[in-house]
Amino acid sequence: MSARSKPLRAAGKKQLAQLGPVLDELADQIEQPEYIDADPLRFMYQYDDRIDRLIAGFFAALMAWGRRDIVIRKVGDLLARMGDSPSGFIADFSDSDADRFTDFKHRTFKPEDVYGLIMLMQHMLHRFGDPEYFWAHCYQLSLRLNRELISVFREQFFNLAPDLPERSRKHIADPEKNSSCKRLYLYLRWTIRNNSPVDTGLMNFMSPAELKIPLDVHVARHSRRLGLLTRKQNDWKAVCELTDVLRKLNPEDPARYDYALFGVGVMEQSLPQKLIVNKSV
Repeated sequence: MSARSKPLRAAGKKQLAQLGPVLDELADQIEQPEYIDADPLRFMYQYDDRIDRLIAGFFAALMAWGRRDIVIRKVGDLLARMGDSPSGFIADFSDSDADRFTDFKHRTFKPEDVYGLIMLMQHMLHRFGDPEYFWAHCYQLSLRLNRELISVFREQFFNLAPDLPERSRKHIADPEKNSSCKRLYLYLRWTIRNNSPVDTGLMNFMSPAELKIPLDVHVARHSRRLGLLTRKQNDWKAVCELTDVLRKLNPEDPARYDYALFGVGVMEQSLPQKLIVNKSV
């Protein structure tokens, strides 16, 4: 059986007990104020107005894939085109303002995608006033329907302006189609986690205990090495598996370990070899 097809081992209770304090210490080291400047989260600290901060974070999270320096440059460019207040710009946006974005591109983001997202945000602001009120509406609806929050958010978000081009929808993932929804759970980590020197805690419609891990390739790989994740695909099922294990380490704040697992993968932090369960990953 090849290494690729061989099932991955899960960490046992004893290994998890040893791993928890190590990950806690690593998260403490990384979750520091100096982390902010090198992360797209920085744009949530660029504004004084709370709604501006939530909108800036939403765009930053949707664009957060690829090299962080490029993401930061592109998000900065996008927000600069909106002037000093993203919320004011979006609330007053008209078709004549679309020319500001005619040459904007970031990976699969094109001008028509920016236009579509701005129009959706405009409808949301006009109807709900505050992005948190819209998220809270989606959250309560998800509980009543027993559906995943992100699926309900996606459905309700696009219902705000159903006539927009279909391609705008591809930037909002759907767990009911087995997507990992990394970028939207990154946004929720930024906005829901409180008492953090990094995450803003600007919304409180749900508890940090309910957050799921934002699963990127670095977090996934090192979670598998540590036996925290045995599923080989980076999909919604993997998100749920990993989050369930992390809740055993910290039931009140499982998404905190995003810092530790990100640090192992990107910031060249090391872990004791005895904690590596799947060395071939």
